[in-house]
Amino acid sequence: MDILNFIMEDALILVPVLMILGKIIKTAKLFPSRYIPLSLLLMSMVLTSIVLGVTFDAFIQSILVAGAAVFGHQLFKQMRSVDV
Repeated sequence: MDILNFIMEDALILVPVLMILGKIIKTAKLFPSRYIPLSLLLMSMVLTSIVLGVTFDAFIQSILVAGAAVFGHQLFKQMRSVDV
């Protein structure tokens, strides 16, 4: 089961956008790293409502998009530091 099957095509562009915003927040040290996923979720809700409108589907899409961005970042980070 692939999470990207559940994300609408219109909202898919927000995954890399959120990843970039997360990197900017982390680099700028605006607040502790533990709050970055929560801030990305809030930004995802705003951006998804702009792209898809304010609907229940947009709310669900914002959660999926934020989840995909955070999961993608963590997967890359963990796979890069694997000890063989």
